[in-house]
Amino acid sequence: MRRIKTLLVIGSSLSLCAVLLTVSSTSGATTKVAQLTASTKVAGGTVTWAEPPSAYPNFIFPFMTPTVSSVNNTNQFQYLLYRPLYMFGFPQSTSVAINIPLSLGSAPVYSNGDTQAVINMKTNYKWSNGETVDADDVLFFMNMLHAEKSNWYDYTPGYFPDNVKSVTVNSPSQITIVFTKGYNPTWMTDNEFGQITPFPKAWDIDATGAAAGSGGCFTGAYGAASTDAACTKVYNFLNAQAQNISGYSTNPIWAVVDGPFTIASSRGGAFNTSGAATLVPNPDYSGPQKPTISALDELPFTSEASEVSALLGGKLDVGYIASPAAYLKKPTSNPLKPGPNNPRLAKSFYMSPWVLFGFNYGTLKFLSTGDGGNAGKIFSQLYVRQAMQMLINQPAIIKRLLLGYGVPTYGPVPVLPNNPYVDSYEKSNPYPYNPSKAKSLLSSHGWKVVPGGIDTCQSPGSKSNECGAGIPKGAKLDFTYGYPTGTPWQKQTVEIEQSSWNSVGIRTTLSPATFDTVISDYVPPCTPGTPCTLEIGWWGGGWEYTPDWYPSGETLVATGAGSNSSNYSNSEADSLIAATTDTSANLDAYQNYIAKQLPFFWQPNADYELTEISNNLKGIAPQNPYSILFPEYWYFTK
Repeated sequence: MRRIKTLLVIGSSLSLCAVLLTVSSTSGATTKVAQLTASTKVAGGTVTWAEPPSAYPNFIFPFMTPTVSSVNNTNQFQYLLYRPLYMFGFPQSTSVAINIPLSLGSAPVYSNGDTQAVINMKTNYKWSNGETVDADDVLFFMNMLHAEKSNWYDYTPGYFPDNVKSVTVNSPSQITIVFTKGYNPTWMTDNEFGQITPFPKAWDIDATGAAAGSGGCFTGAYGAASTDAACTKVYNFLNAQAQNISGYSTNPIWAVVDGPFTIASSRGGAFNTSGAATLVPNPDYSGPQKPTISALDELPFTSEASEVSALLGGKLDVGYIASPAAYLKKPTSNPLKPGPNNPRLAKSFYMSPWVLFGFNYGTLKFLSTGDGGNAGKIFSQLYVRQAMQMLINQPAIIKRLLLGYGVPTYGPVPVLPNNPYVDSYEKSNPYPYNPSKAKSLLSSHGWKVVPGGIDTCQSPGSKSNECGAGIPKGAKLDFTYGYPTGTPWQKQTVEIEQSSWNSVGIRTTLSPATFDTVISDYVPPCTPGTPCTLEIGWWGGGWEYTPDWYPSGETLVATGAGSNSSNYSNSEADSLIAATTDTSANLDAYQNYIAKQLPFFWQPNADYELTEISNNLKGIAPQNPYSILFPEYWYFTK
């Protein structure tokens, strides 16, 4: 998926979005890169860029609920218009570090036992209406977050903004944020401040035609009841405006940008309800790199086949191959490096594998009332999750369906791209493919195993040789499995898993739907006390660490976390997460525990895209590991 994160949302569709290849294992490709490097840069030109199958930008307001939080909306759309306070990763680099040079603020300065931080804003950044991006814009976001945290896709109870005691604007260029206690500065910068997108004064309105700043949210006192009430009205108005997709390019609200691009129709931009977007340079952009291309056309496709057809027809400058086995003849030996390209594309395009800092997983709804009311109780049993995981042969799927362009997921910290966080235990694969052991786990816990049929519970109860608490005699392992349409390898993966699970009597009925439907259904956690019949879901990808750039897990697996789609709750996990957020403890204990606990089922993490880039387009590769586009650095050559 293209990360739903945040969920939300993600190696995702393994869409091969096209980017320029700068590293090659063959001498011929290396020679061609040298030739491109020596060619002449050309100003202008429109870049046509393919969106992933059935996944396109559909929400412009950078304050989102989980149902619309995907990289299609954030990293590849909103970030081009509205810059976050802190940028992570670099253009043409696989680094996972914070990028202070491209950030709106300088690095935070912590003091008083790491209980507070001072952020100094860079004074050169301007909104397109001429106003400076300043500390009040940060306060505006924080005020809205305080008032509408339940509508913020990255909200986790006890964390941002619950852990903020006060927010004070010291001057137009400086703001102080005081916390409820001391925190790990790296975590605070990466995962809490990383959520902030400054909002312009022009957005502080609660009615069409109202004067900028009249809404009362922009400079209201942080945490005050009156400020919260004002911010709720402003949020309701802006959120309603964001529902009008056809008005994105004409609504004056969204024309106030501080990023390198805009979709204002007055400047040549456009946007339609099918997801087609024409972004044009923001002439008032004051960042370090101004765009040289004339426009970026983001084009939607309903399937990989239609996108590849457009690529072969010369209608795209940047495209992708989402299913390697369908279009490539030979594998790669390294998911970070390309093997031989499709012969029909090789004359006009370079292929560049795009590996994201994330992992792939599917969700098991722990509060599900499906399967006769038993699904949630069954998924809550660790042995069931272990058995299901042992029936997913990730290395084989990667080899067969992805031709090596993927990384197995064995826990919550990515193995690739290279990073300082993952440890040896997680890399070791705690649950290798083992059908006989999976079958034994089920039978030893009181299930009558019926290969090719449906297992039933014969020994109800919570003893070690019984089915588990609350699971009645006769309960069945019979579930519905939702997944997204549009990408063949994902369809083939769920079919392989269905067959593998069925071999030990875990029956799954596949339920395909569009990407947006699947994340809308399966990403939000079930509401305790409310019927929730969803059972197993996978949106084709999983998790990319955005905007929680430090892989500590509080947004994903902490009890009550907004992105905890399984409703997983474990006091030991919460304690280990807290150690990574409150202290300088490393991530080893946390990641190893979660790898063993399986709050989700781990899936093969396909390369986000095998990007195909036109020979005369440069400035793209290597690609940012957070799926962020930097088209202001792209340019054509001749």
